[in-house]
Amino acid sequence: MKKKTAQTKSEMKEREEAFKSLPPNIRQSLTEDEIHAFLHEDAWTETLFEKLKDFIVPDNSK
Repeated sequence: MKKKTAQTKSEMKEREEAFKSLPPNIRQSLTEDEIHAFLHEDAWTETLFEKLKDFIVPDNSK
């Protein structure tokens, strides 16, 4: 099964900016796979959610 990925350039830029805005200790704690998921995938692992739980804002637009 192919994972769904971020499609638009603007979404990619938003994700890159969000990643850069994370505190350095959080960025350094992420594995290469978690960084890839953060930047490119719509589905994240539980470990990635756990590491970022203090920074996740619910999407109430739906």
